Amino acid sequence: MLVAIGLGNPGDRYQRSRHNLGKEAIIDLAGRLGIKLTPGEGDFYVGDEPSLKLSLVVPTTYMNLSGNSVLQAMDALGVVPRQLLVVCDDFNLPLGSIRLRRAGGDGGHKGLASVIYQLGTIDFPRLRLGIGPLPSDVEAEEFVLSDFAEEELEIVADVIRTAGEAILSVAADGIHKAMNAFNRRIDA
Repeated sequence: MLVAIGLGNPGDRYQRSRHNLGKEAIIDLAGRLGIKLTPGEGDFYVGDEPSLKLSLVVPTTYMNLSGNSVLQAMDALGVVPRQLLVVCDDFNLPLGSIRLRRAGGDGGHKGLASVIYQLGTIDFPRLRLGIGPLPSDVEAEEFVLSDFAEEELEIVADVIRTAGEAILSVAADGIHKAMNAFNRRIDA
């Protein structure tokens, strides 16, 4: 069983922001698989695809409180951290790249920091989606909450589709095989 959780912020104001890329990847994959996301037992929406042993989760909390939703979803679905795949944006990676990792720190990402704090461990898989580089003259918070530029939207669409493929690969083949396939193929 894999529970893929896409971090983001709720509300129309943030819908197209860079910080919502993880959330958008989950919503897109749910749509492509015909999975309906419905309110879960907590601050999240959830949809299941039993044949793939996959649950898709979208928190309804703000990014900085993502750990609360993740913990609630884990409890409701009866999974442990190694069965998660937390999907989030990362301004340390160039736009268009993705990076799967088995574990690790938060890399300055407040949503990941919240998840690590609530779970009490860094040992959970994550899929980081590049939104960078962070411009030198822009504060990180301002950058991640900004919308993508029109000329970036085609790359963003490709990243969202590739993230979905990576999630399906982790569900089918495990994190190690997916890392071998996607980290080399996409990280450019």
